[in-house]
Amino acid sequence: MPRALVISHEPDGPAGQIEVRLVERGWTVDTHVLTVDYDAPNDFSPLPDIAGYDLLIPMGSVRSLTEKPQIDAWVHDELELIRSAHTNGLPILGICFGGQLIADALGGSVEKAPVTEIGWYKVEANLPIDAVGAPGPWVQGPWLEWHHDRFTPPPAATVLAHNENAVQLFRLGKTVGTQFHPEVDVAHIANFLENVEPGYLEGHGTTTAELLAATEANEADSIERCKAFVDWFLADVGL
Repeated sequence: MPRALVISHEPDGPAGQIEVRLVERGWTVDTHVLTVDYDAPNDFSPLPDIAGYDLLIPMGSVRSLTEKPQIDAWVHDELELIRSAHTNGLPILGICFGGQLIADALGGSVEKAPVTEIGWYKVEANLPIDAVGAPGPWVQGPWLEWHHDRFTPPPAATVLAHNENAVQLFRLGKTVGTQFHPEVDVAHIANFLENVEPGYLEGHGTTTAELLAATEANEADSIERCKAFVDWFLADVGL
């Protein structure tokens, strides 16, 4: 039975529907929660040994790679883990902050985004649907976005999707990074929202009620798109 290691940077950042689909496909999924106290970002549980795993999945985070001193107790170790995994041919699927970690680790970069995306956004495919290795029409979303930063992919990476604000999906060999969140459902977003400070969403053009309503409206289709995304990834990297 193949095994995946999820790195959840905070307790409310699990692999969600990605894990559900992997389990449906016969995978065992282990989750390592890196930090548990939002007020102590450098208090962390050391990263586990990835020997014996068939897939590495670094997830999203409230942290920023543009502010590494806040997380320097662990972020450099995780970047090195990603470099080592990629070099040794271990498939990696990075989601949002996880995609940013991949970009940073493999020669790309991360910067503050000119537009903060919070909500459900469509994206555009960069390759024809029938191109070898191209995602299917599901890639257009809409997908849940929640990020203040954006990545420039590593120089040799293939950009697979984008929107007007950011690159949204790239692949480099057996390594794939997203800026969007394919893993979410209503319960996931409700959990996110428990830690949101008053006025935060309003400052970025939405509200708790609007975000929950949009997630409820998109949930069923998003779960199906997540299944297609995971299936494509597994087929594309040969798992």
